[in-house]
Amino acid sequence: MAVLTAGALVVTAGCSSAPDANTPAAPSHASPAVSASASPSPTASLPPAEGSAKVVSTLTTGLVSPWGVAVLPGGDLLVSSRDEATVTRVDATSGKKTLLGSVPGVSPTGEGGLLGLAVSATYGADHQVYAYFTTESDNRIARMTYDERRPAGQQLGAPDTILRGIPKGVVHNGGRIAFGPDRMLYAGTGETGDDGLAQDEDSLAGKILRMTPDGEPVHGNPEADSVVYSPGHRNVQGLAWDGEKRLWASEFGQDTWDELNRIEPGGNYGWPEVEGVAPKGAGGDFLDPVAQWKTADASPSGIAYARGSIWMAGLRGERLWRIPLTGSEKEPLAKPQAFFEGTYGRLRTVVAAGRDTLWLVTGNTDGRGDPKPGDDRILLVKVG
Repeated sequence: MAVLTAGALVVTAGCSSAPDANTPAAPSHASPAVSASASPSPTASLPPAEGSAKVVSTLTTGLVSPWGVAVLPGGDLLVSSRDEATVTRVDATSGKKTLLGSVPGVSPTGEGGLLGLAVSATYGADHQVYAYFTTESDNRIARMTYDERRPAGQQLGAPDTILRGIPKGVVHNGGRIAFGPDRMLYAGTGETGDDGLAQDEDSLAGKILRMTPDGEPVHGNPEADSVVYSPGHRNVQGLAWDGEKRLWASEFGQDTWDELNRIEPGGNYGWPEVEGVAPKGAGGDFLDPVAQWKTADASPSGIAYARGSIWMAGLRGERLWRIPLTGSEKEPLAKPQAFFEGTYGRLRTVVAAGRDTLWLVTGNTDGRGDPKPGDDRILLVKVG
């Protein structure tokens, strides 16, 4: 089916700083729901049209195909290796790495493998770590008990699958998971290269899903008996909530437009009928992206919210995008800005680190990058 496209959203770069006293403290004192996925309180004023981003330190190096990142109470990071199917804990101060263990049943092929991670919204009580991963037959979500008292490499319990049957493919497996401000689990899936699945009401592919921690449909979902929250996606790899608890998602385009979408329950985001902003008269009750980029400039993966803006990691684009939000409208406050273009290679994941900082994870060992000595690494970025 032909893909409909529209004009580009022009991007520029700039640099300024605007301190925000209302931003919360560093992640060492945040709950897992806030650290991993939810958002700081709304700021008293809009972010500046132009911002800044500066790498202040390298936390750790030598990671292999890092993909998902979850923040523990206290601030340490859990990092998944897509291709090795392992989870590693990284000390947020020293950068020391401790292997938790391997996740059984993972089948790394192409863009599949051990993908997104999330820690339970009630982690202090249950010590549950959630993972989205590819098996021989499907993509699924499972939870595991993390017992740090056990020897390194043996700290993960057996996976308890809460949702299975998400279609898998060599490409477009989605994979990002996160607990929202409502303490429900959200997941972004891909259409596996089979365009029709994104609009197929009976398929979990090409969707954003919302479920209880046990993998059940949630009251308030568009269909009471379904975990599907929104259809019409090509390949969702970033989920984040802003200061007003609105959900945002990044999405791979095909040949023309990558997207940042504000997600509304039941909203249809158009793939494969539309790629990017629909031309006038295109027809179809589809929601347009808030911002769009040429695929060479983005190929977005993880996103995070900080300082009144969405920050989006770019793979093929090899840059970090800043999209300042208005707080009420669907349009960004100003044109997106690009930082670090080509400096660190492919950028896979970005996570809010509290106050005016982000964790930024490179993705050069994923088979498509050009690894440098020390790759892959986690960088601490100060933003404004």
